[in-house]
Order: sequence, then structure tokens, then C-alpha cells
Amino acid sequence: MQNFEKEPFSSHGILNKDKITEQANQLVGKFDIRPSGCEQKPAGQLSGGNQQKVIIAREITNDTDLLIAVNPTRGLDVGAIEFVHKYLVEQRNKNKAVLLVSFELDEIMSLSDRIEVIFDGHISGSVRGEDADENTLGLMMAGGAVHG
Repeated sequence: MQNFEKEPFSSHGILNKDKITEQANQLVGKFDIRPSGCEQKPAGQLSGGNQQKVIIAREITNDTDLLIAVNPTRGLDVGAIEFVHKYLVEQRNKNKAVLLVSFELDEIMSLSDRIEVIFDGHISGSVRGEDADENTLGLMMAGGAVHG
């Protein structure tokens, strides 16, 4: 929790443990963090996939204007991947900027409004997500310039 020093989680430097626990319980349920009853465990004691869900829950609930997601679904099972994708799209639909950096081409093609490919430290191509296909992206990833 990054906002523990703010209302309603603390007042004048005194933590409101009831509000913190209530928030933890809500996020564990909303983000399907397992096992049940893990609210009091340190995140480091959870499985890797559940640690990722904790991080996603923390970042999404911060309600910032920019969300940077780097390989957000790496190592997750299919259900968790769908869950993460749903929340990234939800943030975009709330007019938040979402920067997705991923090695998963299918993930990029299915979630992106615009795709920029970097090759050798430079943008080698740019295409709208709806116009992207594997051949075009492959050309850009090999250093061929494409601008759309």
C-alpha cells in the first residue's frame, strides 16, 4: 500500500488499521489474490502470480493518469492474463494513458491503440493497433521502417 500516510488510512501519523485491513480485503477479493486469508501475509510470501496481482492492484488503485505495464502477464495462468488485460483496458477506457511494454506480440496486438517498435535504440516503425499484423510488426522488429 503506497497511500498509507493519507486519509482514510492514517490521521496525524497514526495508522487506521481497520481501514487498511478493509482495503486489503477488498483488493484481495477484487483481484482474486490467493490463498484466501492472505491479507496479513507479506507479499513476498505469495506465489509469483499472486505477487504480480498485488502489484497490479496497488498500481491501478493509485488512480494515476499514467500506468506503465512492463510484461504484466509474464508467468501468469490464462485466467489471470484475462484479468490483467481487462484492467488495462478499463484504465484506457477511463482516459488514462497506458504504456504497455511486452514481449508477447498477441498481447500487444490485442490491447494497443498504437504500436511503436524499437529496434537498435530507435523507433523503427509505428502503426495503429487496428492496422497491425504480424508481418508488418515483424518487419519493424527486424529494423525495417514502417509508419502508419
